[in-house]
Amino acid sequence: MSTIAAPDRSPATSSRSVSALNLIGGSWVEGRGNTSRDICNPADTAEVLAPVREAAPEQVDEACAAAARAFPGWRATPAPDRAHILFKFRGLLEKYSSDIAHSIVRENGKLLSEARGSLRRGMDVVEFACGIPSQQMGQTLTDISRDVDCHTIREPLGVVVGIPPFNFPALIPLWMMSVAVACGNTFLLKPAEKAPLTGTLLVEMFADAGLPPGVVGVVQGSQEVSERLITNPHVQAVSFVGTSAVAESVYRTAAAHGKRVQAHGGAKNHLIVLPDAVLERTLPALIGSCFGSAGQRCLAGSVLVAVGDRLRQDAVVDAFIGLAGELKLGDGLDDTATLCPVVNPKEEKRIRAAIERGVTEGARLRLDGRSQTVPHRPRGCFIGPTVFDDVTPEMFVGREEIFGPVVSVMRAPDLDAAITLTNRSRYGNTVSLFTQSGAAARIFRERIQVGMLGINVGVPAPMAFFPFGGWKNSLYGDLDAQGADSVAFYTRKKVISECWFGAEAPKDGWV
Repeated sequence: MSTIAAPDRSPATSSRSVSALNLIGGSWVEGRGNTSRDICNPADTAEVLAPVREAAPEQVDEACAAAARAFPGWRATPAPDRAHILFKFRGLLEKYSSDIAHSIVRENGKLLSEARGSLRRGMDVVEFACGIPSQQMGQTLTDISRDVDCHTIREPLGVVVGIPPFNFPALIPLWMMSVAVACGNTFLLKPAEKAPLTGTLLVEMFADAGLPPGVVGVVQGSQEVSERLITNPHVQAVSFVGTSAVAESVYRTAAAHGKRVQAHGGAKNHLIVLPDAVLERTLPALIGSCFGSAGQRCLAGSVLVAVGDRLRQDAVVDAFIGLAGELKLGDGLDDTATLCPVVNPKEEKRIRAAIERGVTEGARLRLDGRSQTVPHRPRGCFIGPTVFDDVTPEMFVGREEIFGPVVSVMRAPDLDAAITLTNRSRYGNTVSLFTQSGAAARIFRERIQVGMLGINVGVPAPMAFFPFGGWKNSLYGDLDAQGADSVAFYTRKKVISECWFGAEAPKDGWV
């Protein structure tokens, strides 16, 4: 049992997550690194939520060593016993779901409804991990030759590291840590430096569910801490989610040091709307895809491809812009708000620069959200919905991930042209098609070059028992997150061929 707050104490009062400490072995300790930062409320940057001081290099090494010491005992823990702890963890998540959702809102800025939804998705992954006794089963075939049997078994890797992004501070840590630990590994979380509080809170709750000291840990920090974790000799595998540039770097560094790695990168997700799409159902899906979580998610729609003649294209684009203009900026805890702030001033500045670049390159700015404000939150990181029209794939706003409430409209005469245009992207995370034609959907399904497809679904996020991952520059590695792929990632197979002499039946048969 870890030395942290009792399970009946509200996570909102936990000093470990509020001050973003490090969990090394069974002890919560202050970072001793040279870098410190304040985590602020995106809706009001004058409100400091917590100070964070990064872990020192020697603390990172000690966290890895502590996880390595805990591994043999945890690996030997029967799978049903590991599952029992996962069930307890799932119960704590349910009990304190309101506190966790509010933590997400306060450090990330999401609308409360979005925070609750993302937490629910994370809890689904924990539920999947609770089934590890069956998920981790091997295979057997008897008599592959006379009196010879063959088996496969799945064994844990050892110390594994999770490096999640800021945009889903509960969901992605949950999909990493729950399956990794359920498989018998020990796990170290390096929370996103922009939003570390919720992930720290979740590790605290997981340890409180009954994990032995060292099975889970936390180290706070940014690039230097991540690199030290990735290259530590105790670490066997790394799961990362972030931009494609960093994902590629993580992949190359981890692979060069002999680690197993899955590194999820960025996206430029297209939403293709055919002329026969049912607009009253399609438009809300488009708005939710493009502006949910202020566009700060890897499944966000960022390119709207209107298909057909100019009249039909205009009908879709004009209606979309009209609905986007009705969105209301506000604090994530404001029940009347329909668009949340972006995570911090640095990201806000970067998004504004991308919008300015779109204007400079000749895209037609039809909805400009840069001047929108929230009067009672003057220091919030707010950008209103922004829509460019007549964008080409060569433009910055047409080819690069902006990760904000910014949408680029492209136009195509038919489905074939729309698919060709979409497949030009160097990313391959998701694409959604809106149509009533089964034939069109089948063509789309076969020809589109992405890992996750939606048909009349704006955000095609797979459930926890399906794999989650893109193609091309959206994923570096062979195995996806979630589902059977996640169990395969966090385990390795051992194949056993065995022959027992004397097992041949007697001439007169067995009595």
